[in-house]
Amino acid sequence: MNICQEVLNEKSLLVQLRRHFHQHPEVSLKEFETCKKIEEELDRFKISHRRVGETGVYAWIDGKLGEGEIVALRADIDALAMDDLKDVDYKSQNNGVCHACGHDAHTATLLVASKILKAKENEFKGQIRIFFQQAEEIGQGGRLFVQEGLMKDVKRVFGVHVASSIDSGKISITAGPNNASCDYFKIEINGKDAHVSTPQKGVDALYIASQVVVNLQSIVSRCTDPIDTVVVGIGVLKAGTQYNIVAKKAEIEGTTRCFTNETREKTNQRVIDITNGICDIYGAKANITFKNYASPLINDEQACLEAYQVCKKIIDEKNIITNNEKSLGADDFADFLEQAQGVYCFLGTKNKNNPNTCVAQHNGYFDLDEDALLLSCQMYVDYALEILK
Repeated sequence: MNICQEVLNEKSLLVQLRRHFHQHPEVSLKEFETCKKIEEELDRFKISHRRVGETGVYAWIDGKLGEGEIVALRADIDALAMDDLKDVDYKSQNNGVCHACGHDAHTATLLVASKILKAKENEFKGQIRIFFQQAEEIGQGGRLFVQEGLMKDVKRVFGVHVASSIDSGKISITAGPNNASCDYFKIEINGKDAHVSTPQKGVDALYIASQVVVNLQSIVSRCTDPIDTVVVGIGVLKAGTQYNIVAKKAEIEGTTRCFTNETREKTNQRVIDITNGICDIYGAKANITFKNYASPLINDEQACLEAYQVCKKIIDEKNIITNNEKSLGADDFADFLEQAQGVYCFLGTKNKNNPNTCVAQHNGYFDLDEDALLLSCQMYVDYALEILK
């Protein structure tokens, strides 16, 4: 691995920052101490910055060679509401909160990359926009940066996410769909209560909800091209108040996952049509609410080619993955990719000598190979400079 000396010189700081954030995790939209620490480091590096929302941080570096292109670099900063089960010195100090997805590493890596890029401000023209984005885990942070106009005129947007499924020393730069969209839906069915011995006098919301749950599965099995990947998942079904009363109300909560916006639109509309159709048959009324958590994450082909050319100067081409398997997990980096061409890379952090680096993300034992972060840091630096050269 050909890591430049500037990055190697910052390894100690990179590990120190990563472990600090790991010890002090905060859940989505509550990242108050996290963003304070980010701002302290940016001040130390003499990098201009301001808040986005209450807990996001936007920083920028203007090249001293004059006006030019704009590139955006992004890291997510929130943690998960779960216990840290590892026995390590940097274990979470906040009970019930844990960086089990690697956002601590993302934050630390982009901070160090920002320090290096600031030191190179006399070597490029244009502007580097740096996003420390809150609330990725609930799909609410990326849109705040977009709404504030921070993607305006951006030529490329770049990000890296750690991956415990990939060996340390490798990285995925895969064009096309990488992650699915994520939409949450809630269906409230309003019927009419009655005694169970006279069901004809009521409208059974529980029975109707059961029919809805069963029939929603036909969206995948009968309404979707078999070579397209779609998930319609139901996680909650609540109905009724007592064993001998026809249920007046029922609630269903679920999610849809798709890899294209066209399929997403069709799938969500089918959820609405099937629900309303079944309710009409039995005389019930439905109230259906959708929440957009993330769009499908689709890497731009040209941006991937650029990132590949940068990466092959750092690691052997055999360690660059260009056909990584798609994931039905979502990431709101997709919100940025809808605004500009860009690429989201997946960094291998699995080291067989440390079992905790081999467990799945969103697991209380999750950890990562910190040596792998040097590659991520150099990719942030080199890709930005490549676009602005």
